[in-house]
Amino acid sequence: MIRDLSDEHLIQAGSMKWALDEPNVIPAWIAEMDFAVAPAVSDVVQSYVAHDVFGYPDLRLHEQVVDAFATFAQRRWGADIDQRRVMITGDVMEGMRLALSHVAPAGAVIVPTPVYPPFLVMTRDMGREVIEVQMLDDTPTLDLAAIEAAAANSAKALLLCQPHNPLGRVWTRAELVQIRDLARAYGVHVISDEIHAPLTWPGVDLTSYASVMEDSDRATVLMSATKSFNMPGLRCAQVVSSRATNHETLSSLHPVLNHSMSTLGMRASIAAFTESDAWLDAVRTRSADNHAMFTALLAEHLPEVSCQPAQATYLAWIDVSRVATDDPMAGALAAGVRLDGQNYGVGTDGHLRVNLATSPDRVREIVRRLSSAQSGWRAS
Repeated sequence: MIRDLSDEHLIQAGSMKWALDEPNVIPAWIAEMDFAVAPAVSDVVQSYVAHDVFGYPDLRLHEQVVDAFATFAQRRWGADIDQRRVMITGDVMEGMRLALSHVAPAGAVIVPTPVYPPFLVMTRDMGREVIEVQMLDDTPTLDLAAIEAAAANSAKALLLCQPHNPLGRVWTRAELVQIRDLARAYGVHVISDEIHAPLTWPGVDLTSYASVMEDSDRATVLMSATKSFNMPGLRCAQVVSSRATNHETLSSLHPVLNHSMSTLGMRASIAAFTESDAWLDAVRTRSADNHAMFTALLAEHLPEVSCQPAQATYLAWIDVSRVATDDPMAGALAAGVRLDGQNYGVGTDGHLRVNLATSPDRVREIVRRLSSAQSGWRAS
């Protein structure tokens, strides 16, 4: 089901991942795939383009998107989504901004780290205090004691990532229940970004936070097909509110505050959620296989670099603190590989994120280049 695209094809397509560097650099940074999209999504896009009309979003599609998403969530995770409490927005970060701005209580925001950098950037840009809580090394796992201490000290929101980016951890139902109960006790609004939820690896079960939250809880779950089905440029995401009043608040906002979804994104999302399971399953298998191969190749050729075990996503989180170079990201680029060295929060120095949503040949070439003398990654 996966059609790997050539370097030339990807460069000509003009996506951000392949547009930043010279053609001889393998881009393994931003979360885009090097695969053609699912056939059903491609068909919808081509049919839409044939109409030669690119207007504002067709809001009549709202019900179809919500139904497709809810049916997908039930089929894949056994999650019962109340369709009456689902709103459409442009992307999950827009949904996070809306939730923090309009339904989460005022106060500091707890952010477990490492974490997807926009969590930190956007929250601080909104003028909210950020309390970074470093995860515990074992597994790794959430530091519930530190989260509770922050909540007891007036923090009013918690940003979750399920599955976790960049660690690839899938939080268990028991862990989510602990977070829910803690949030209830202190009046904390939990915002769970679940954009990577469809990308759990074969044999790994996922519990959506929507499955543990109840009507009285302060909670928002964010979901989108765009990441898992490789269509981040097609804007459409779902915002699930635990409380009917929160949904009403968000849904009643002036359109200028929530208008970044598109007709094409909504139609593509419907096709992804309803007709693309086989393609998604092939991507899940490829992601797990590439991560296993990457980890084994690192152990063989760069034993000073360790890779965090994962259960989901096509991302790898690597510890490069023992490599010889003072700037491992620059060393990787000198060897012809661009990695992600953004600020992932407190306790993440000496770590880089690697995108493995590519062909097995490129994964092998990434490790070959990183282990070359040109990169400076070998310990002296």
